[in-house]
Amino acid sequence: MKKNPCGFNVLHNAKLNKGSAFSEAERDQYGLRGLLPAGATTQVIQIQRALENMRRKAYDIERYIFLFALQGRNERLFYQLLIEHINELMPIIYTPTVGLACQQFAHIFREPRGFYITPDDRGRMHEILCNWPEKDVRMIVITDGQRILGLGDLGANGMGIPIGKLALYTAGAGIHPEQCLPVMLDVGTNNQELRDDPLYLGIKKPRLTGAAYHELVEEFVGTVQDIFPKAVIQFEDFLTPNAYALLNTYRDRVCCFNDDIQGTAAMVLAGIYSSIRISGHKFPDLRIMFLGAGSAATGMADLIQRALCNTGMNNDEAVQRLWFVDENGLVVKSRKELAEHILPYTKDQPAMSFVEAIKLFKPQILIGATGVQGTFTEEVIRLMAEINERPAIFALSNPSSHTECTAQQAYDWTDGRVIFASGSPSEDVSFQGKTFHPGQGNNAYIFPGVGLGAIACETSRITEEMFLAAAATLANMVQPAHLEQGVIYPPLEDIRAISLAIACAVAEKAYEQNLAQKPAPKDVSKSGLQESIAKLMYDPSY
Repeated sequence: MKKNPCGFNVLHNAKLNKGSAFSEAERDQYGLRGLLPAGATTQVIQIQRALENMRRKAYDIERYIFLFALQGRNERLFYQLLIEHINELMPIIYTPTVGLACQQFAHIFREPRGFYITPDDRGRMHEILCNWPEKDVRMIVITDGQRILGLGDLGANGMGIPIGKLALYTAGAGIHPEQCLPVMLDVGTNNQELRDDPLYLGIKKPRLTGAAYHELVEEFVGTVQDIFPKAVIQFEDFLTPNAYALLNTYRDRVCCFNDDIQGTAAMVLAGIYSSIRISGHKFPDLRIMFLGAGSAATGMADLIQRALCNTGMNNDEAVQRLWFVDENGLVVKSRKELAEHILPYTKDQPAMSFVEAIKLFKPQILIGATGVQGTFTEEVIRLMAEINERPAIFALSNPSSHTECTAQQAYDWTDGRVIFASGSPSEDVSFQGKTFHPGQGNNAYIFPGVGLGAIACETSRITEEMFLAAAATLANMVQPAHLEQGVIYPPLEDIRAISLAIACAVAEKAYEQNLAQKPAPKDVSKSGLQESIAKLMYDPSY
């Protein structure tokens, strides 16, 4: 007969450990007498202690290390702390601090977390995936580390992204941590500095490419269908050509999505819906310009185009309202060697600079996805303010050191008239005696709810219509009081309610599209669906 864990086995098990919060009865039950200080406490007090210890750290990277060490000791305390203090802690466990954590990942490595796949694992994928201890995996985040935020190729150090993302799935949407699997596809790195680093933990070879790369991914995806058939696969931080190739290969075959392409798009579309409630523009009349032509930017455009077409215009009319500029200026038809994903958005115009394109096109909304700091210059922002009474500026590149402009610059250069959102959190801005609360356009508003909705109904696919529904739901949660402050996203502390609402919208769409494999709840009303999904959400309190 298998004995229940007791003594130090309980205290060293992050899923079971409650530390000083074990009650008197539990101390007897689990053989903990003498192994803990006499003073039994509560999770509330433990959270106070954890915050005090974290806040005394001098640098955010030290706070990052502290928090994930806490996760390794007491999982429920970690998640309850994160839920209750999401505004303070999300910038530490995710953007912007996760960027620095990935850069230093091999140097701050403490204990293995997540799953690593290498080219040497070809032909053995089933065998090694069975090594993962949890058997009911529902949410997988996988990266190959080639395009981590705006930091480039970080190889196996990129594991920090799936780890952070899945922490937000649990805290933000209540997906049980046992159902989460972070995966690093370690196929080498072209970052010579990493390969020369004696502490680097990944393969010290140039990246695997071509057919061999795609065959490795194919084996992984196929094996997931066998071992974890109810799992959602999220592709994360792949270089643009691979990001699109993998999404297009698998989106109609398995339950998957790319957060950089589709999650970002839904988040931006929600921000656009909110912004026009401030500016007074009508959605079909918008002219939107993108600086940057990678997978994130074109993913936004693809979803916005679909939303525009839902208003009654055709594809060509919608495309004409979406202009792209990259480091070489306006993306025009005469340009050579353009990536396939940008071709639908090329314009029959002469070559021109960024500023010249703004003057010609007169966009109401400017979206940055460049990964290059300072590309929204004073000239650009002032020109947007000259064209528009309430210009909307989305400076979305992460981490903060790579943002196109700061919130302070945007408000200063528009005389306080800007509608602003950034990818990383911004401090409140003071301008001429007024205080503004810049919004954060973070995918964390979207992907947890999409994942929860997909899991709740066991959808076989995740469709663009689901992301449109997620965007509309998020925008509808922005209250008039927020808009009066220039805020175009709801408070982050409401993330679990936001995720639940988005999950309901995604599940409703899955049932509508006949993609849900789980029977609908007996009470098919919106409240009934919400209640059934809410029951699935992990509660880490004790």
